[in-house]
Amino acid sequence: MLIDQLFNGLSVGSILLLIAIGLAITFGLMGVINMAHGELMMVGAYTTYVIQQIFAHHAPQSAGMYFVIAIPSSFLIAALLGWGLEKSLIRHLYHRPLDSLLATWGISLILQQTARLIFGAPNVAVVPPSWLDGGIHLFGAVFPYKRLFILCLVLVIVFFLYMYLTKTRAGRRIQAVTMNRPMAACLGIATPKVDAYSFAIGSGLAGVAGCALTLLGPIGPTIGTYYIVDAFMVVILGGVGKLAGTMVGAFGIGLISTFVEYSTSATIAKVIVFVLIIAFLQWKPSGLLRLRTRSLD
Repeated sequence: MLIDQLFNGLSVGSILLLIAIGLAITFGLMGVINMAHGELMMVGAYTTYVIQQIFAHHAPQSAGMYFVIAIPSSFLIAALLGWGLEKSLIRHLYHRPLDSLLATWGISLILQQTARLIFGAPNVAVVPPSWLDGGIHLFGAVFPYKRLFILCLVLVIVFFLYMYLTKTRAGRRIQAVTMNRPMAACLGIATPKVDAYSFAIGSGLAGVAGCALTLLGPIGPTIGTYYIVDAFMVVILGGVGKLAGTMVGAFGIGLISTFVEYSTSATIAKVIVFVLIIAFLQWKPSGLLRLRTRSLD
């Protein structure tokens, strides 16, 4: 049914956007190929699991409200971890893309092994709150509350991120550094400070993505590896550093893959989407939306 496929495409697109939006900030601003982005999602997912266990043991009468606490907690813990990584390691690897790729890949392996030591290798299940069970029956289709919640969460995040980037002083500094880093530094903007809190915000959004993914199935130490390629694919297709392009790319990939998968299979749909993206980037290497800069390079 057309409505079912359309909703499934929007649902897949919202998940892709939630995964990629944090990467769009770090990759777009600093040009750092952060291979540990998926593991920051894992941190958010395990934070949700820990908070659920705390509620189950110490406040079982309010167990359904754990997810309300888990969302900001996932953001905060992943943001603090990202801030620490940027301060201690990543800031020394700017303009060295291969070194930053290898370093962040090593960080991802360390985080994965740390998760195995703490929580074990098998996947663990996070029970969704009871108020997200069921769905809405409309036009002969069923719209699950979990998917609707993720879609609404993505829209709220995009709105607040847009307001932050355009209406606050810190957000305008991020845009200035993205457009022309040397000129922003000449005008007195502390670019290392902007890099630090931008990387923290991107990492925090990855944590929120991991929190939301617990609604869709069990989590494990390698949950981030399933999504890291899709995240980079969305960011590059949308245009590096363009939030609107990331949105269009995510929902476009979600809709195309869903409709292709309906008539073929998941594997073939993945291949076709990759081929279409490669062909599009051959025609328009800068992506759907190009970042306007004031750089003379």
